[in-house]
Formats: sequence, structure tokens, C-alpha cells
Amino acid sequence: MLLLTGATGTIGLPLLRRLTDAGVPVRCLVRDPRRLGSQRVRVQIALGDLADPFSFRHALRGVDTVVHMASVTRDQPAGSIEELAGIAAWRLVRAAERAGVERFVFFSTLGASTRSSARLLRAKAIAERAVVESSLQYTVFAPSLVYSPSDPFITLLERMSLLPVLPISGTGRAGFQPIWAEDVADCVIAALPGGPIAGEAIGTRYELAGPETLTYAEIAETVLHSLRRRRPIARVPTRVVRRTLKLVELLMGPAAFATWDEAELLEVPLISRHGTADAERLGVLPKPMPAVLGVG
Repeated sequence: MLLLTGATGTIGLPLLRRLTDAGVPVRCLVRDPRRLGSQRVRVQIALGDLADPFSFRHALRGVDTVVHMASVTRDQPAGSIEELAGIAAWRLVRAAERAGVERFVFFSTLGASTRSSARLLRAKAIAERAVVESSLQYTVFAPSLVYSPSDPFITLLERMSLLPVLPISGTGRAGFQPIWAEDVADCVIAALPGGPIAGEAIGTRYELAGPETLTYAEIAETVLHSLRRRRPIARVPTRVVRRTLKLVELLMGPAAFATWDEAELLEVPLISRHGTADAERLGVLPKPMPAVLGVG
């Protein structure tokens, strides 16, 4: 039995589809099974979330492999970024050890560091250390910006492109190597038990990156081209973005269209010096972002 967290996320949905199509027994830790769509009748459901460590015990019963993707990019009513992206992972690792789990696959991120300016990257670094220092056979994936045509980030850019100008935070110069969620899912499948390099993946950290290095501004331009819309890009000073989004979050709470913590992530470069090499080791040749979004 494989336990999957984050099954309704940008990477989780395509990964879950591959697992069920291959006949892998999957249990999903979810708050709302309806978000699994048609997949909910093909998996076991464990009701719970990262804020409820007591739900881990039931979810881990009979599990030999955990794929932990669930995370947050903003504070939630149930807990902060640090609690849900960092401490919750540590708790899940300890619960997995007690439950006799053999394999733990963790999704970190490029740039994860306790010295990072971004709270999420600091939390991911702490969680990654807990995984690596555990007694479990582990594999860590550290991707650059992961996207799909319908993910929240692309969707927000699409909505903002309806404005006369497309505003972006800061200078827009931070560099990323965007990688398609479908390609990331293929990488994970290759490393799981039964995959072509399952043994090699034990104790390995893979940096997943797409074939192009694009700045935040260039990603915004790519999205505009995919929509066949021409809009000037307006670079909003960081201090203005910070004050505005802090106010928006104060007024709207969890319903805010964006938060400062999310905007700050777009000012931290996520570049792998290995480029696509790790993905190719997993048998995947990542597609360029313009090709995925239909630009060309």
C-alpha cells in the first residue's frame, strides 16, 4: 500500500492517475475526497490533514511507501507555513518509522535552505533534514517551479491578464527552470518501488528542472502569448507589493487572491546547475514551457 499526501495538487493529480492506471494500491490522505474527482472511487480514503498528526496513524496502517507532496505556500487557519510545511513533515516521518514504513519519498524544492529569505524554503529545508536523518529509505525530489496549464499560479496570471497591464512583483528578474507537472509525475514513477531505477533512487536527491531558464517576467510573457493577449508588463516595486498584499491578506484572510509569502517566492531564483540531467537519469526529457502552453 502506498500513502499519497497532496493527491489533489498540481503534481498529485497526474501522479495519482499514473498510480491507479498501473494498479498500485493507493491510500490518499485528504480533507475533502470530492477534490479527487473520479479517482476517489479507485483509492482508499484516509480523512485528515497535515494539521492533524493523529490522522497519520490510521493513514499509515499497512503502508510500505509514503509519497509526501502536501504542503502550503501561505499560512492557513489550521497552522502556519512552518507548522504545515516543516513540522508536519517531521511528524509524518516519525509516524512512518513507528508504523514500519520502508520507503519515504519527499518533495522539497530547489533553494531550500534555513538561510533563505522565504519562509517556505526554510520550512522545506527543516523537513528535508528530518527525512534524510530518519531510519527510512528515502528519496528527495527538489524541483524548480512546477506548473500545469490550470494550476493556481498560471490561472492567476490568466486572470490578471484581463487588466490593461499585467502587474508582476519586483523586477521580475529571478530565474526559474519551469518543469511541467506531468514530467515531474513521470520522474516519481521511475523512482518508486517497481520503477526502472527504484534501487538507485534510494538515498538520492533529484533536482528536477525544465530545459529553459526563464525569468519571472519571461514566464508572464509566455503565458500572455499562450492566451494570444498583448499586454505591457508593469513591474511593481517590492515594497509596494509587500504592503498591498499584507493588507489584502489582513482583510480577506485565506480567501486572498495572493499573499506576500507567495509573491516573495517569485523573487528567489530556483536554478539547478545540473539542468535537466537528473530528470533524464529518471528517463524523462522535460518539455519546454512554451511547447506545453501552446506557444510557438
